[in-house]
Amino acid sequence: MNAPNRDTKEEYVQWATGDVSKISCNDLNFEQANAIIEKLGKRPVKAFKEDTPMYWAYFDRFNGQHKYIQSLLHQVGWTMPNTKYGRVPDLPRFGNWLQSDKSPVNKPLKKMNPTECSKIVAALEGML
Repeated sequence: MNAPNRDTKEEYVQWATGDVSKISCNDLNFEQANAIIEKLGKRPVKAFKEDTPMYWAYFDRFNGQHKYIQSLLHQVGWTMPNTKYGRVPDLPRFGNWLQSDKSPVNKPLKKMNPTECSKIVAALEGML
């Protein structure tokens, strides 16, 4: 953290942790560090952990099966508005579906092999 001096940095750490014995940025967890970043007027860091629906729904834009899955999401109506592209696939909804019992493969899309992607394609085609 770039603070004017060491005392200021220590005060921020103590404020975020709620513990006066903590003085190092190494004592912060992710959320506490983000709170300090916000307090300094900066944009916090987004976390996409492996258990979040967004992580599960990430596409590989160079994979033909993934492009087809994107097309199927549009056809099924799982889209959301986007100022730049009009409508885009609703990744949180798709990720939640991949994590649910309704999905034939419970695995993040980018970690699926072609056979597993084919099962996702068949399930989405069945929804049409």
